[in-house]
Amino acid sequence: AGSFQDAGVIQCAYNLNFPLHVVPASSAQCPAWSAFRVSSPAVVLETVKQASLRGGQTAEDRPEAVVVRLYEAHGSTVVAWLQTSLLVKEAMLCDLLERPVARGCLPLEQQGVRLSFTPFRVLSVLLVLRQ
Repeated sequence: AGSFQDAGVIQCAYNLNFPLHVVPASSAQCPAWSAFRVSSPAVVLETVKQASLRGGQTAEDRPEAVVVRLYEAHGSTVVAWLQTSLLVKEAMLCDLLERPVARGCLPLEQQGVRLSFTPFRVLSVLLVLRQ
């Protein structure tokens, strides 16, 4: 009932196409933990990966850098907060080749990193983690 946004079609499609895989573990109870959270249901966190560095360096030369790729999926203009439990030293927008963009530094705030999306916009965020 309602719109595809109200019905949660995007989340259901991800659940169908990328089901969770159960991995046997010890019977010890562990608290629930998530590395990332996005404040808006209109924004999908699509990818988290180690940054690939250009200019002769390999990703292994800078293991503390990760790229988070997100997109706006509802066709709306929205501000969303990207929150992480990882210790981030620096955050910046980058292009699809993972090169920082001009004036792309993002302030680290208590709520996380503030991201502005226009309809269907893709954003890549380079996060440099504390050692």
